[in-house]
Amino acid sequence: MNDVMQGREVIIEFTPIGQVVRVSAMDVKTLTEAVISGPKNTPESLLKRNAVKRLEYVLRKKGIIS
Repeated sequence: MNDVMQGREVIIEFTPIGQVVRVSAMDVKTLTEAVISGPKNTPESLLKRNAVKRLEYVLRKKGIIS
């Protein structure tokens, strides 16, 4: 996680759907969720990083973080 998301509790969930993996990242404090998907052969660390980046984008857009 980058500096902005450091210290925030984030729950990551991986759900395989055929050849795709749905990755959900939820900020525990605000219950804000962001979802991405990617090919099932993509490294888990990359999917996790992208989900957290999407969550960060959503939190910024809502004005929760700056």
